[in-house]
Amino acid sequence: MASHSQMPHAEVIEGSRLRVYFTSRDAANRSHIGWFVMDLEHPGEVLDLAAEPLMAPGPPGGFDDAGIMTSWMVTEAGRRRFYTIGWNVPTSVPMHVSIGLAEGPAEGLPRIDRRLAGPVLERNPSNPFYVSTPCILRDGAGWRMWYMSGLDWAWRDGKPLSRYDVRHAVSDDGIVWRPDAEPCLGLEHPGEMAIARPQVVADPDLWRMWHCYRGEGFAYRIGYAESADGRVWRRRDDDPLCLAPSEDGGFDGEMTCYPYVFDHGGERWMLYCGDGFGQGGIGLARLRKGALA
Repeated sequence: MASHSQMPHAEVIEGSRLRVYFTSRDAANRSHIGWFVMDLEHPGEVLDLAAEPLMAPGPPGGFDDAGIMTSWMVTEAGRRRFYTIGWNVPTSVPMHVSIGLAEGPAEGLPRIDRRLAGPVLERNPSNPFYVSTPCILRDGAGWRMWYMSGLDWAWRDGKPLSRYDVRHAVSDDGIVWRPDAEPCLGLEHPGEMAIARPQVVADPDLWRMWHCYRGEGFAYRIGYAESADGRVWRRRDDDPLCLAPSEDGGFDGEMTCYPYVFDHGGERWMLYCGDGFGQGGIGLARLRKGALA
C-alpha cells in the first residue's frame, strides 16, 4: 500500500459497520485489492485493515500481470463473486485492461481466488480497444453488466490519451457475456473524453446510474443518468444527485470519481474517490432527504 485508495465497494457486516473493498498501488505502481472496516456512524475511523492483499497481480503473461483492481462484488449461491479489472502494459499505448472474475466463500473474512485464468470480457468487435469498471446486477434469471469501453487513443502534445464511453451486456450465467453493439451512455459535453465506473441502482420507478466523466480542461466529476429500461439512458449531469469537487478544497477539491452508491439504514450513501484518481483517498457522501422526489 504505497499509494492510492480506489474503486470502493461496500459490504454490510453488521449494523452500521461495513467492509469496504478497494484498490491500492505498490511501490512499482501495480494495483492490489484490499479491504478495510468502517462504521457509517463514525466514518472517520478505520476499525480494521487487511494485513495482506486480498488479491495481487497475476502471473507473467496473464491478463492481470501488471495489476488487479476491484470493481464489483455479487453474493451468489453462498459465494462472493468479484468482478475485477486486470491490467497489462502494452508497447504502443500506456495500458490495456479487461474484466476478470474471482470467487470465495460468502461467510467470514474474505478469501478469493481467480475463477478463470483469463478474462470474462475482453476487447471484441463491439469493444475494439479495452473494457473496464463493470457494474453487475441480477435481473430475473439473468445478469446485466454496464461497463467502460475504449473508443480509441487520441494524441495530444505527443502523448496518448484514451477516450471511452459506457456499454451494456447481458449474460445467462454471469460468465459468458453478450455485449450490445452501441453505447448506452455516450460522450456529450464539449471536450469530453471519458466516462468511467457506471454504477447502476434499480429503483422501483427508474434505473439510476452514477458515473464519473472528464474531458480536456476538466478533471473527473460524478454525474448522474436515468433510464426506463437500463439500456437507453438520459444524462442529467446538472442534477443535484451529482457530486462535483469540493469548493473548499481538501482531498476532493479537484476531482470526484469512481462512485459506489448503496442503501443502508433507510438512507442512500455514496463512497467515492478524490484527487489524483484516488490518491487523495476515499470519501463518504449521503443523499439529502427528498432529493429523489
